[in-house]
Amino acid sequence: MAASAPPQSSPPLTGFLGVFRYSRRALGLVWDTSRGLTLGLAACTLVAGVLPAIAAWVGQLIVDAVVAAMELHRQGDASLVTLATPVLQYVALEALIIATIHLARRGLSAQQSLLRALLGQKVNVMILEKAGTLALAQFEDADFYDKLTRARREASTRPLALVNKTFGLLQNGVSLVSFGVLLVQFSPWAIALLVAGALPVFLSEAKFSGDAFRLFRWRSPQTRMQMYLETVLAREDSIKEVKLFGLEPLLLGRYRDIFDTLYAEDRRLTIRRDTWGFLLGLLGTLAFYGAYGWVVVDTVAGRLTLGQMTMYLMVFKQGQAALSASLTAISGMYEDNLYLSNLYEYLEQPVPSEAGRLTQGVLPGDGIRFEEVAFTYPGSDTPALASISLHLRPGQSLALVGENGSGKTTLIKLLTRLYEPDAGRILLDGSDLRDWDIQALRRRIGVIFQDFMRYQLKVGENLGAGDVTAFDDEARWQEAARRGLADDFITAMPFGYHTQLGRWFKGGQELSGGQWQKVALSRAYMREEADILVLDEPTAAMDAAAEAAVYADFREHARDRMTLLISHRFSTVRAADQILVIDGGRILERGDHQSLLALGGRYAQLFRLQAKGYQ
Repeated sequence: MAASAPPQSSPPLTGFLGVFRYSRRALGLVWDTSRGLTLGLAACTLVAGVLPAIAAWVGQLIVDAVVAAMELHRQGDASLVTLATPVLQYVALEALIIATIHLARRGLSAQQSLLRALLGQKVNVMILEKAGTLALAQFEDADFYDKLTRARREASTRPLALVNKTFGLLQNGVSLVSFGVLLVQFSPWAIALLVAGALPVFLSEAKFSGDAFRLFRWRSPQTRMQMYLETVLAREDSIKEVKLFGLEPLLLGRYRDIFDTLYAEDRRLTIRRDTWGFLLGLLGTLAFYGAYGWVVVDTVAGRLTLGQMTMYLMVFKQGQAALSASLTAISGMYEDNLYLSNLYEYLEQPVPSEAGRLTQGVLPGDGIRFEEVAFTYPGSDTPALASISLHLRPGQSLALVGENGSGKTTLIKLLTRLYEPDAGRILLDGSDLRDWDIQALRRRIGVIFQDFMRYQLKVGENLGAGDVTAFDDEARWQEAARRGLADDFITAMPFGYHTQLGRWFKGGQELSGGQWQKVALSRAYMREEADILVLDEPTAAMDAAAEAAVYADFREHARDRMTLLISHRFSTVRAADQILVIDGGRILERGDHQSLLALGGRYAQLFRLQAKGYQ
């Protein structure tokens, strides 16, 4: 797949420093996840930061004590046991210090592992909770999906990585201060030499971290396409058609092309990053051996003892490692902050205001009114609906007829407040839908969409999804299934209403298209209190006998309800009290079956065309 080159520019220093604003939020996130583990990390970090310098100082005492003991032993001033006792005490002290360091590091590892699990769960829940507050239009926006993909890919691991680096930076900072106290006694220039050797690598890493992040953001659409192709090639609901049409080579080839493009970009970045890292890392090696020679010369000249030489070499080596780790941590924190910006960019996505509070309209019993309603989908220039006006009273039924794409399902989406109209207004019992409490409104609506969900759950739970207050109510399951004509085949399944559906999980049973449609219809019937019933092609996959039984039951139970029906089958549409013929988002004709036939317009033409097929 061809793609333009990703942006190569590096961020200015202000951008580098400004991106660290997410560090505080990440720390707060970890603190909220587990205060005990966070405090434990801080304690272990402090111990692991201070003790290495103390261990180096004790090492000097050991070497100097050994040299002094050897001299006294040659002079015969004391017994071997007397001379060795102080040295062994220093050795025991160093052993205790090293054991404590190992304990602190183990504590860090254990607590990081536990926090990783807790924090990953917390962030994923935050992402999913946010998804529940967003509007349907946002999910149908490609740019928003890019944000969601970026947030989900790495945001669950980055907060802990950032906090670990922060604590690692504090640990190395404490170590550096401790090492600096020792090194400054040798020469302040030794500290300058330490910094000079590590700084170039840090600047290189910071630069390439920014490049990697910009590459990550730039190619989000390609990554989403790759994930989609994986789904199409490996899902039971798509693989039948893929195999039948012989699409595997084509789609797999496209998948490989995307990978080759992404891999080539990663390869270029990796080679540049590691090449510069190696070359600049040589400066650190030169700095260490320059300091090594300096300390050796001073020792030979008698300005340092053998123990001091050993200590300074160890301190410089460990100090160099601590400084390099600190700068690498800062560079990594910069990268983690960049990726966390994806998470917070998603979490801060504007949420449609749900200002409505009404649970009852000002004119109970008035029903549904559309008044000059118009709507255009985001990103489209063509209105999906224009100047739609209608009135549906309780006890009445309304059928929507029209070609695919004429706006019928869009009208249902507006009624259920999945979208808001661009112009005009929709009233329920005399009150604008915008003024209704969204949950109170949706409790009044039972709906089956043409593209209904096939949940990979138990049969009963597939039904219970229609009313979460009765999600586990088996009596309600059975009543809804009876009305939706699903009870017979459900009771014949291995575990009845507790049979797993779908092929994603072990023991799952797959249903036919008509059986799934009966499950979806039963799901709509779970809402016993709903007085608005919306059926979008509810029997498209059913046989004629099942369809007739469904509509007979539907008419019996819909006497006091408002019903909206979308269907291409005129045998079901003709019984509606009112029929709207919609074309291009506008109402072309309206009336009952007989009046529309008498009109001799589009409805009559379509009815006779369909009726001719049965002759």
